[in-house]
Amino acid sequence: MSIPLDTLEAEVLKLPAGARSRLLDRLIASLEADADIEEAWAFESERRDAEVDEGKVATVPGAELLDRLRAQLR
Repeated sequence: MSIPLDTLEAEVLKLPAGARSRLLDRLIASLEADADIEEAWAFESERRDAEVDEGKVATVPGAELLDRLRAQLR
């Protein structure tokens, strides 16, 4: 059974501050990404940054990229 969001919100706001704080911590933790995924993205971003620094790949200004993409969609 699903509780309407406005009903749930009203009930949560009736809780003491400490209980609301603990609930908030748990809700935020449930939204955080998996540590392995975060580590993989950090590695990938560092790898790509190194490729740019080493001249292995070239960057494209954002406006130019958007123009290219728009042209492909026409």
